[in-house]
Amino acid sequence: MTAKFKSIDLFAGIGGIRMGFDRAFGDEIETVFASEWDSYAQQTYKANFDTPEEINGDITKIDEKDVPDFDICLAGFPCQAFSIAGKKQGFNDDYKGMSRGTLFFDVVRICDLHRPKVIFCENVKGLTIHDKGRTFDVIINTLKNMGYTPLYKVLNSKDYGVPQNRERIYIVAFRNDIDCSGFQFPQPTNSKTCIADIMEKDPVSVKYYLSDVYLETLRKHRARHEAAGHGFGYEIKDLDGVSSALVCGGMGRERNLVIDDRLTDFTPITHIKGKVNREGVRKMTPREWARLQGFPDDFKLVLSDTHLYKQFGNSVTVPVIEAIAKEVRRTLDGDNKGEFGGVVGTVRSAQSALRGSYI
Repeated sequence: MTAKFKSIDLFAGIGGIRMGFDRAFGDEIETVFASEWDSYAQQTYKANFDTPEEINGDITKIDEKDVPDFDICLAGFPCQAFSIAGKKQGFNDDYKGMSRGTLFFDVVRICDLHRPKVIFCENVKGLTIHDKGRTFDVIINTLKNMGYTPLYKVLNSKDYGVPQNRERIYIVAFRNDIDCSGFQFPQPTNSKTCIADIMEKDPVSVKYYLSDVYLETLRKHRARHEAAGHGFGYEIKDLDGVSSALVCGGMGRERNLVIDDRLTDFTPITHIKGKVNREGVRKMTPREWARLQGFPDDFKLVLSDTHLYKQFGNSVTVPVIEAIAKEVRRTLDGDNKGEFGGVVGTVRSAQSALRGSYI
């Protein structure tokens, strides 16, 4: 059976966006191209998806003519350039010689050639307010100039069946010959879940429990910041509540600590200062982070914890993607067949407008 829709997975990460669309479209969608520059993310992706056999690397080195034709572009382009937690450099952000903000224009040049029915993007909420909204305006106007109707909304993961407070901006751009007047972003599911629902059923390894010395260091660190009027510090989450947004690096794991008193053997299996704390304070496991992002338990975790925390912190919440993808499918199943009138703008003109606005 030939799939009705072909998709490409840009900035694929570990495949979270793809998984959401695969769930929503079933056999009607086929991923024909994937691009992800991080070799460790590629390993996790390959362990969980059979196709495509080859995962392409740096998107800036990919010729758009080498990308096969497709109907749906999935593009969770890097969010670091727009994050509130970052330096908020936007399109001027430079990282290892690459301007991460301008990676959006690699999405544009590929889609400008292939003219897919839908362009789907996900990013941090901070994208909407960066540079007083001008960065977001450039993105939206670029999509419009290409001949697309962009629709967007900020959604929170905790409203879609996972206990994580994670706000993200979602953009769905339909080609102008497709009737998207009936498209609506999904309403909250009202299915309440809490951290206790995603915790490991069996006691976890002692390696996830903080040492008493490190726990005391965290407490002093938090006290110093509170005394200075800052809100920064570790957090022990209520098991009946929701987690903070998962992030990679920094205090990401320490902001989502839990108390789990099931540990009976406090003998360390890693080098730590002091002793394992007797208060039951531990980090969540990578599997628990996977569940907070809505990944199923059969999703294979093939790398070390360090890589897995980074990957799930960088990933998307699958149930949110699935809910949006179901609405995309509904719209495409009822799309009109009018003639597309061609490209209104070009990548080059959009980039020229950007340079004129910001540099």
